[in-house]
Amino acid sequence: MGLYYCDLHIHSCLSPCGDEDMTPGNIVGMSLLNGLQIVALTDHNSVKNCPAFFKIAKANGIIPVAGVELTTSEDVHAVCLFRSLEAAMEFGDFIESRRMRIKNEPDIFGRQLIIDENDEICGEEPDLLINAVNISLDEAFEEVLGRGGVCFPAHIDRSSNGIIAMLGDFPPEPAFTAFELNDIISLEDCRSRYSVISERNLVHVASSDAHYLTDISEKGFALELDDEPYSSDRVRNKLIDHLLGMGKEGDRNG
Repeated sequence: MGLYYCDLHIHSCLSPCGDEDMTPGNIVGMSLLNGLQIVALTDHNSVKNCPAFFKIAKANGIIPVAGVELTTSEDVHAVCLFRSLEAAMEFGDFIESRRMRIKNEPDIFGRQLIIDENDEICGEEPDLLINAVNISLDEAFEEVLGRGGVCFPAHIDRSSNGIIAMLGDFPPEPAFTAFELNDIISLEDCRSRYSVISERNLVHVASSDAHYLTDISEKGFALELDDEPYSSDRVRNKLIDHLLGMGKEGDRNG
């Protein structure tokens, strides 16, 4: 077993609300400075910076997780994480087929920069990424699960696009196995107020939802994961297992 410090919700400069300094290389560099071992890249409705992030993270000893923060048709934010880059890219193609195309206005929303493995700009996404996609919560859950990944509500303790703020409660369906908090201090309040969370003993994570380098988590949220015999793929798979409620690993928050 190993103890792994994690941040499972970070935006790059592909997200229009992400700072342009949030390149994959800078994210990896700050994660190393902050003592993180597992980091997920979760841009709004796109996985186009995940390939560069994977290469740079692996080269620098960070275990990368490819993901996306999906804005569902209910306008709820959901974190979707995958066991492999290939599965994430496949889901990205599915999102592309369901996006509502609205031309981005960089002066208003910010540029949406695509970065290569050398941490240099290689393109720009022309259509706005922060609007809702024509994928419901139920469909997102099934599509991600069908690709071996995990889908769970993002920052449920926040009013902005949190599932409770948008729907009024934590719904029993789809049968989420995990949820994300922006502030771990709100955990007990959420458990006491929303019966589904406590009755199902759902797994929780606390992530930064970083849009600026200074927002990336410092050591604080950690998971104990079975890492023997060690490989980054094994750790990533055990992480997904844990979030699916399949593992016996615990979490520590210090």
